[in-house]
Amino acid sequence: MVAPRPGREMGKRFALAAVLIVVLTAGASATAALLKVSSVASNLFPSSSHLGLSTHDLTPSEAGAPQTIMVIGSDKRPQARSVDSKSPPHSDTMMLVRMDPNAGQTSVLSIPRDLKVTIDTPRGPTVQKINAAYTLGGSTLALDTVKNLLHIQINHLVDVNFRGFRRAVDALGCVYADVDRRYFNPSGTGYASIDIQPGYQRLCGQKALDYVRFRHTDSDFVRVARQQDFIRQFKAQVGLQGVLDHETQLEQAIGRSVQTDIHSAGETLRLLKLTAFSTSRPVRQVHFQSTAGLSYVTATPYDIRQTVHDFLTPSARSRQPASQRPRALPAGHGRRGRHLRRRVSGGVALGLAPVPRSEQDKLLTSSIGLGFPAYFPRRSLATGSVQTVRRYRVHDTHGFSHHAYRIVFSRGLVGEYYGFEGTDWRGPPILARPDRTVVRRGRTYFEVLDGDHIHVLGWRTANAMYWVSNTLLEGLTNAQMLAIADSAVPLH
Repeated sequence: MVAPRPGREMGKRFALAAVLIVVLTAGASATAALLKVSSVASNLFPSSSHLGLSTHDLTPSEAGAPQTIMVIGSDKRPQARSVDSKSPPHSDTMMLVRMDPNAGQTSVLSIPRDLKVTIDTPRGPTVQKINAAYTLGGSTLALDTVKNLLHIQINHLVDVNFRGFRRAVDALGCVYADVDRRYFNPSGTGYASIDIQPGYQRLCGQKALDYVRFRHTDSDFVRVARQQDFIRQFKAQVGLQGVLDHETQLEQAIGRSVQTDIHSAGETLRLLKLTAFSTSRPVRQVHFQSTAGLSYVTATPYDIRQTVHDFLTPSARSRQPASQRPRALPAGHGRRGRHLRRRVSGGVALGLAPVPRSEQDKLLTSSIGLGFPAYFPRRSLATGSVQTVRRYRVHDTHGFSHHAYRIVFSRGLVGEYYGFEGTDWRGPPILARPDRTVVRRGRTYFEVLDGDHIHVLGWRTANAMYWVSNTLLEGLTNAQMLAIADSAVPLH
């Protein structure tokens, strides 16, 4: 009899941990997927990947009940007994994910890394940024600090370092991201180097990591929103079945990059069933109520209570059955439709203004030979301006190249950019599963929602796809998004 290879069994355990990370934001699509995960979980043995947390640290989960999972993204594993003063570990991301079978959505709350908190260390309390908790005491102290701050129960903890993130993204075939603007920082400036152009594109490994970690010239709030947006797009494209289909690749890619308290088949299946049988699949970003300062992000007790309430309470839209949710009426349909048309066409009441003719001429010049009509929104926010008009090519999921262009608009606030995209790729993943479809002015709009906010609003023509993208902080109202899309016409 041949003894099982330790590396193989360890790979199984880490593959399961990787599955769990994606499960946090991806709904299961079939009972068969659960059976496959059950088979993987049945091979688990005690492992060094376990965090060894007790019921004092984590609240045991019950079958069918809501669950809250804390996910930590770190640059290296903290030492067991001491901290390396020359290169201490850092938690770049602290995120809470809540799945509630009665909510019809997955809520994601990212905690600003610069949030000013009191950390209860073995040597006594110290006031520092919250990401220092991981440096001082690893995932256990980070968990305790978050619990003391928010006063909520946390059921599970997953700690993944950056190497694991890069490899997992590559193992799952990379991720299409709707990049809102140019991200550029050359090497040798003291900040992480990055060079990513705006527009819808496929991000892999290191580039994906650079994108979600970027914070130079951005606020902590924008960075958090970018990470949440990446998760939403990751979830929409991959899903649990996609993770399971790449089980072997994940085993090879993750290695020792993940630690978690989840180690039994029973716990695994309870979590997966909760995900699988949730009534809906949208991911809702919950913004952490706080104020940015020069050195710290601060939150009052009221801010904390409001943030926790928003995180634990589903939005009104998600609590309603789909048949009862309000739908935008076609323009001109009934009294309400006529009123909405007057508001939209007026523009002024919505804070919109005509886009300068010079910007339209710029796109008209760059669209020569594009191969499909170049639409241009005639209205944009009165504040801000057009930042970039970029023409490029995007490769689809089968490797075919498509023409595309991106117009980047600044909202006039730090880190806030919205965009208009056009491409002859008529089936991009970003609009493959819209949350809602509405008809206005002869167009069928596909809406991707973030809670009650329209995050992406697109439509399809005979030979192209077009969409308006909100800012990462959802700075445009639904009425503004609709008005900008309504104003888009082909250039001649």
